Amino acid sequence: MSTSRTSEAPDMGLFWGCFIALIATSFGFIIRALIIGDWATDFNLTETQKGELLGVGLWPFAISIVLFSLVIDRIGYRMAMIIGLICHVLSAIVTITAKDYTMLYIGTFICALGNGTVEAYINPVVGTIFRNDKTKWFNILHAGWPGGMVLGGILLMMMGASVGWQVKVGLIFIPTILYAVLLWNKKFPVHERVAAGVSYREMLKEVGVLGAFIISLMVFKQLGVIMGLGNVATWVVILLATGAFGFYTKSLGKPLFIVMLLIMIPLAITELGVDSWSADLMAGEMGKMGISGGWVLIYTALLMMLLRFFGGPIIHKLSPIGLLAACAALAALGLYLLSGATGGMILLAATIYAVGKSFFWPTSLGIVAEQFPKGGALTLNGVAAVGMLAAGIVGGPFLGNVQDKQVDAQTAVYDAANSTQLHSTYVTTEKESFFGKYMGIDQAKLDAAPDADKAAVATIQGEAKKSALKTVAILPVIMLLCYLGLLFYFKGRGGYKAVEISGH
Repeated sequence: MSTSRTSEAPDMGLFWGCFIALIATSFGFIIRALIIGDWATDFNLTETQKGELLGVGLWPFAISIVLFSLVIDRIGYRMAMIIGLICHVLSAIVTITAKDYTMLYIGTFICALGNGTVEAYINPVVGTIFRNDKTKWFNILHAGWPGGMVLGGILLMMMGASVGWQVKVGLIFIPTILYAVLLWNKKFPVHERVAAGVSYREMLKEVGVLGAFIISLMVFKQLGVIMGLGNVATWVVILLATGAFGFYTKSLGKPLFIVMLLIMIPLAITELGVDSWSADLMAGEMGKMGISGGWVLIYTALLMMLLRFFGGPIIHKLSPIGLLAACAALAALGLYLLSGATGGMILLAATIYAVGKSFFWPTSLGIVAEQFPKGGALTLNGVAAVGMLAAGIVGGPFLGNVQDKQVDAQTAVYDAANSTQLHSTYVTTEKESFFGKYMGIDQAKLDAAPDADKAAVATIQGEAKKSALKTVAILPVIMLLCYLGLLFYFKGRGGYKAVEISGH
């Protein structure tokens, strides 16, 4: 019996299994965000290296989600579930036993591959079993992401500093075992694209050569860095992949889909890039009140979870595009206020930012699923892939790099004004990243520094963290302008309406 037919009641057991699988992915995220300071101390990491670890928790997601989207209708959702399960278990083992930065990087990489595999099947499954109200149910499904951050974050905070980070990493086994039990014997549906008889080539045409170029550019640029390929070799691979896709599909892609792909870049950095850093970025101001910075992340995640669960009426009132426009305005305001907030103002600014970012990701998936049903899993997961790549390749490392460069410059200014030698003593670690060479704090030297030096550097680092938030606040402003343009586009077409496909 096919669960893709609208006459049948949705399998809620299947839905909740997918929901908990998404919780498992966010457990890995919140664990990294809250123990990154422990890793920095144990492994003497720079701010950019911390950003790279936070980033590698995101961008490999795109590799697995794109690859599985191309073949998932042939290998089946169950096989994708099993592969994701293996990745989650293996990543936890590698990370727990890590002895250096490289092992931390590999363990986090495997976890991100598992996360992409999970989202590669849960998105088309939920889009199929709730095909008549996709945006609402994508928001409910993706309440699992902040829900996992709340649950995992509270568990981590209750453990406290006395519990080793290795034990905290092991928390991911809780949701992993649970979703394995719930989904193991479930009957997965046939995607509506397949049920309607839409061919594989027709699915690829929705993405087209322009969509393939954007996805290939981001995927192979990062792989080129990891594999040590030169710039020329990387571009050859990008152009060959794009050219082959274009030759096969003979399609530029749907213009609206290309726009949604491009908007996902600032969207993902605004949401996931900042989330990766928020506990660390707010640690200084929250510490002045005797509260861990991690509570900011948990608080905003709780608001996201509640809004996504009960946001159906808001979506229908404003329309999906109108909702995204309002959210972009709130996110920009919230980030700007956070960059200068102190004391109780942190709570207000965090609330505005949390409300703003709550509907970004699932509503964008809902729009793509409703406007491009012929694109099947590929269009749906393609936007998610670009988003994760943007957050991982650009967002996390960018925010870290902004801080390192700000500290580099401001310690020199401080030395000139106070006749000190902070820069020559502590800013001595030269590294290279996606953004080029930079100088970072030698954490080992700083740990052994006099209290006066520690306090001076801590003040400079605090200002650098605020500067990073103010820099990223420009991104939701760009998104707002794009959404306003889309509002006019749909108004000219008689309003926003979901696209239906029928059997061929």
